[in-house]
Amino acid sequence: MIGIFSKPDHAKMSYPAAQLPLVLICDNMRDPGNLGTILRSAAGAGCEKVLLTKGCVDPWEPKVLRAGMGAHFRVPIVANLDWESVPSNLPSDVRVCVADNKDPGAQAETEPTSQGAGRSGSRSGNPKAPVKPKRKAAPPEHEDEEGTEGVCASELAAQYYYENWIRSPAAVVVGGETHGLSPDALHLAASTGGKRLVIPVVPGVDSLNSAVAAAIVLFEGKRQLQWRHKQEGERQKFPVVG
Repeated sequence: MIGIFSKPDHAKMSYPAAQLPLVLICDNMRDPGNLGTILRSAAGAGCEKVLLTKGCVDPWEPKVLRAGMGAHFRVPIVANLDWESVPSNLPSDVRVCVADNKDPGAQAETEPTSQGAGRSGSRSGNPKAPVKPKRKAAPPEHEDEEGTEGVCASELAAQYYYENWIRSPAAVVVGGETHGLSPDALHLAASTGGKRLVIPVVPGVDSLNSAVAAAIVLFEGKRQLQWRHKQEGERQKFPVVG
């Protein structure tokens, strides 16, 4: 049996109530299997919505649908957004964080390059305080792009994903395997006081798959939000008397 349907409009669909004030932004996510898996993780974590920038694979492509396993009908998906329209799809007073592969405890020996969550590996297991990486001069033909990206990245504090970073509401940007994070993603994070979230891995492992890294960061964000909600509930139940 074969059925032909028009692509659903997220604004006209009904979804289960969001469990988290957390938005996932996919930046240049071009692999259909990865995107479908990420949508499945976002739905499982209870994200409010998923935003896809231009350059991402069509979320209704058959391979994405297959990997999503029904997630398309459990979380709103807003696709084909340019970066100028991304902020209008985010809650007010949101903090945007980005998944990055630069270990905040490692000395950088090469010039910094922005990577996506698929490159969220560490170069070292050293858990010391963040160290600002050294930056080499960019070739003339890429001076504007590299320079803008480097300046923006340097404005973002780096920390491990399991440290406290969540603030309600929040958004997380995950970059694709090939192109990683765009300068626009870094600028958005910098303008909202966001951070670079690093998933440390053992030496010799360069990075994690984008979908795996996204799931780790999303469910850690969920854990932190639930813990904070529990703490606030206990303070209201047992107020401190001065």
